[in-house]
Amino acid sequence: MSILYCTITRGTTVLAKHAKCTGNFQEVVEHILVKIETNKDSKMSYTQTGYLFHYIVESGIIYLCITDEAFDRSTSFTFLLEVKKRFTKTYQHRIETALPFAMQSEFSNVLASEMNRFSNSLKNDPTQLKNVENQINELKGIMISNIDTITRRGEKLELLVEKADDLNASVIILIIVFASCGTNWSNCGK
Repeated sequence: MSILYCTITRGTTVLAKHAKCTGNFQEVVEHILVKIETNKDSKMSYTQTGYLFHYIVESGIIYLCITDEAFDRSTSFTFLLEVKKRFTKTYQHRIETALPFAMQSEFSNVLASEMNRFSNSLKNDPTQLKNVENQINELKGIMISNIDTITRRGEKLELLVEKADDLNASVIILIIVFASCGTNWSNCGK
């Protein structure tokens, strides 16, 4: 049970990456990166052939890791949050303009170190429960916000249906009035 691969990208431009073992991780990640929307912040997990792909998008930057299926999801996101914190602290002013692999030589060692730390020692860390609790609270806030948005949309839709019904009734009355006027529409309403 471990984190096998991690990459930090700006869209599809890889800024830094590290693989714990050999594999076609980069090829698979390229297919995933083109599907990730970077215009809104998000968190997501995918599963594919025994591996889990977790990512966080924040300010157009994608922090993605691949783990085996048995690895704890909350630990994966805690790892990604730590990587994000360290990366933005170190490269805050260079992220938007950096060339591909610009941070690779410096930051791949940090990725390797964090991957090892979270894969091995976090299992016995007593603060893990607190981190998970914080993540659950954060996700709960996001879910409540999404539910509120959906509820508002539903209320607006109900109001729209109600107004359409009123408009339909008004049109029927108007048709009846015009029909009673016969073919001479100009005399109607005088």
